Amino acid sequence: MAWSVEIDPGLCIASGSCPAIAPELFVLEGAHARAVHEEIAEDERALNAADVCPAMAITVRDGSGEVIGPRP
Repeated sequence: MAWSVEIDPGLCIASGSCPAIAPELFVLEGAHARAVHEEIAEDERALNAADVCPAMAITVRDGSGEVIGPRP
């Protein structure tokens, strides 16, 4: 089942933590990071990136639309 990955540009501070964890999933572009693809195969690294984002700017949703990252 595919996951969706979103980065809120209003929250993102371009810390570089997400591309450091998963360069295949995230890139820095100017003052913000972005997901390489809005939909990805299930990938623990997306959850890890959401968990460590200092701005809490990354949201990962499962195929049903439920938020699964960042984890509590």
